[in-house]
Amino acid sequence: MRSIASFTLIASSSTFVLVGAVPQHQGNPICLDQTTITVTAPATADPTSSPDSNVQIHREKALKTVTETITVVRTVEAVPEQSTDSGTTETVTVFTTETGTVTVKSSPKTDIPDPTTQPQEYWSPDPTASPPPINRPHYGNATQPGLYDNSSLPANTSSSGLTNLPILPRPSSTAAVESSSGYVLPPSPAYENSIYFTNWGIYGANYQPQSIPASMITRVYYAFASFSSDGTVSSSDAYADVQKHYPTDSWNDAGNNAYGCVKQLYLLKKKNRQLKVVLSIGGWNDSPRFPAMASSATARVNFAKTAVQLVTDWGFDGIDLDWEYPENAAQAADFVRLLAELRKQLTAWTAANAGGYRFLLTVASSAGPSHYNVLDMSEADRYLDSWNLMAYDYAGSWDTMSGHQANLFPVPSTPAATKFSTDKAVADYIAKGVPASKILLGLPAYGRAFDSTGGLGQPFYGVGPGSPALQTPGLWLYKDLPRPGATEIYESAAGASYSYDTAAQELISYDNVLSAKKKGSYVKAKGLAGSFFWEASGDKQGAESLVGALAGELGKLNLQPNLLSYPTSQYDNIRSGMPGL
Repeated sequence: MRSIASFTLIASSSTFVLVGAVPQHQGNPICLDQTTITVTAPATADPTSSPDSNVQIHREKALKTVTETITVVRTVEAVPEQSTDSGTTETVTVFTTETGTVTVKSSPKTDIPDPTTQPQEYWSPDPTASPPPINRPHYGNATQPGLYDNSSLPANTSSSGLTNLPILPRPSSTAAVESSSGYVLPPSPAYENSIYFTNWGIYGANYQPQSIPASMITRVYYAFASFSSDGTVSSSDAYADVQKHYPTDSWNDAGNNAYGCVKQLYLLKKKNRQLKVVLSIGGWNDSPRFPAMASSATARVNFAKTAVQLVTDWGFDGIDLDWEYPENAAQAADFVRLLAELRKQLTAWTAANAGGYRFLLTVASSAGPSHYNVLDMSEADRYLDSWNLMAYDYAGSWDTMSGHQANLFPVPSTPAATKFSTDKAVADYIAKGVPASKILLGLPAYGRAFDSTGGLGQPFYGVGPGSPALQTPGLWLYKDLPRPGATEIYESAAGASYSYDTAAQELISYDNVLSAKKKGSYVKAKGLAGSFFWEASGDKQGAESLVGALAGELGKLNLQPNLLSYPTSQYDNIRSGMPGL
């Protein structure tokens, strides 16, 4: 076996890394252009020297397919007991990304081990060494998402992390970033940044689908669909969902067409291919109907079939189950059975109509131990893509002391103000078998008020009026905060913020930009899947946007494309894909 050289190549402000001819990269690899570079190892290379020099490649044009011969000034790292092949030529292929980060793949060589058949030799001269783990990549392109229609994310079934690896899709039949052996390294993590959008928000809050910050998010959870005792899932507001005509909607279209929020969300999906719309079913008001319905096998099947029918009629990308909350072991078992039936019906539809595209199946789940300890989490997780951890409402009108409603951590000096914590819930979820990479951290886009109080962890008397749009005492939309006369305070120890008006003795607990960024940092540190907000109408715009703050803190968002083809939809415009719009 020939010894393998170790080089660092720098071109056009991008870093090309070739280690033992293994393709390395940082960032999300998107193959835009292709450049072949011929690297010649000098005969004077010293295999014992420290490899800390660089080769500079300067170009006048954008990267394209060219061949260049350069002199390697880094040393060659020889495999033990093998001589260095000085003066030989190695060819690598470079793929660029829009961020300037690249990945490298090796050319076909019969004398370099194939990582799918000789993983240990490929990674290390030591035959007992283990290769690094391989995770499933996210893929997509923010500027050209349309190239990746209906792509599914293949499963990585390798126990070693080096076989059956996923290949990035291309608009043609060729794979995007793969070596001659089919090997590809994953990108760095990509995150979900999501919002719940309520169909009643188009009224009092006057928050329409066109206001959704689609470029900064990856999922919209559309709340809520309703269901009957026999399990039939249906629209909770047909006017808001499919009937309302916006100014751009014609009254003269032929056929049976969807309008309202459903049409506008489909148009957002067309323009923002990373955006997936998920139908949320249930919610607080409908949850009392879940136990009886879910206890019937017939009703569960009907629930799943009609839910999938509504999702595919409306052109959505999955289902979110919002059952608040299973109360005992029997209900927890029915919860799992309902998820299993939903996954079965979702998979059946995509197998028949969407080439195996994977619909999302998620649940809105509690951060309260008395609720999540009831669940059989490891069993439920078998069917789920995400757990939407509702990490808010830790304190409110039901308490006797004021407190943080969404703190990350407990604060020992003010225990009454931090009776619950997100960090504890996350740790418990993981201990119960939920992968961190499936947890979405929920943030409130609203605040909870405490009147006539001396501060955090102090008695309060009443909660005050709240935002007019919400018509709920003590609840304030984030965009209405802080109130006039109040001072905004960020408590770093808690990972939480609040405002306090000394004169009025009013405290309101809510997330601001600082606490939102802290939570984004927490998501990354803990390896969580991302975040979501309840709910979209409460956010501000510009520099004070919580959704924007999270998007900026998370950095790379999941750009895996949505689905646009719904051949079974009852609506002509969704079935046709709304051409020209």
